[in-house]
Amino acid sequence: MQEEVTQKTIALAVRTSKLTAEVLRKVMKMYLESQKQRANQPKHGKQSIKELVGQNAGVSNIEISDGNIRAFERVAKKYKVDFAVTKDKSVMPPKYLVFFKGRDADVLTQAFKEFVRGGEKKKGKKRVSAKQKLAQFKEVLEAGRGQKHIKEHQKDRERSL
Repeated sequence: MQEEVTQKTIALAVRTSKLTAEVLRKVMKMYLESQKQRANQPKHGKQSIKELVGQNAGVSNIEISDGNIRAFERVAKKYKVDFAVTKDKSVMPPKYLVFFKGRDADVLTQAFKEFVRGGEKKKGKKRVSAKQKLAQFKEVLEAGRGQKHIKEHQKDRERSL
């Protein structure tokens, strides 16, 4: 324990005209108070199951068989859902269990709907390669070269009264 404490480094920036022991003491006191406040706040987003259960909010779970769990994590972060993901390796193919707080159930169903819609959009849409796009543009240019463009210039530099 003592080794961990001695090996930590903290960078503090202070604007002062004269750095005295009193100013340094106040700065250290402010830093320690901010660390206490940060420790008391519950963690949000992806976390371990132990941390999620420790928040005493009631935990529910949903099973996902899709291997694209990263896409779900992005959607869950967007909706600010507190969740934990575990992989069940006993089943082939492996399934993922997503644990979440009971109060987040409605938000999580909306996040799942968006996650599923996003997956359907990607499956239905095929990308066209850059070479195919270039070939299409070349065809359009070649078809346009056969036609002559007629330019009309109008000079309206007359003075009007």
